[in-house]
Amino acid sequence: MLKVYTWILAHLRNERGQDLIEYAMLSGLIAAALVAVLALGVLSGAVELMAGGVGDCIDFDSLTPCAAGF
Repeated sequence: MLKVYTWILAHLRNERGQDLIEYAMLSGLIAAALVAVLALGVLSGAVELMAGGVGDCIDFDSLTPCAAGF
């Protein structure tokens, strides 16, 4: 029983795979950031168009009528 206990403690204190896990987490974070930047780049036109349409409906001085659905 003592041998099992010392074996478990020895392996819990071992930090041999820690660097690999840190690099994997960092690369996952970088990949998620790249996906977010690319998604914003692709969707920026649609978001800008939607914001412009909402802005036209809110601006009461404008003569532009609101589109259906606003």
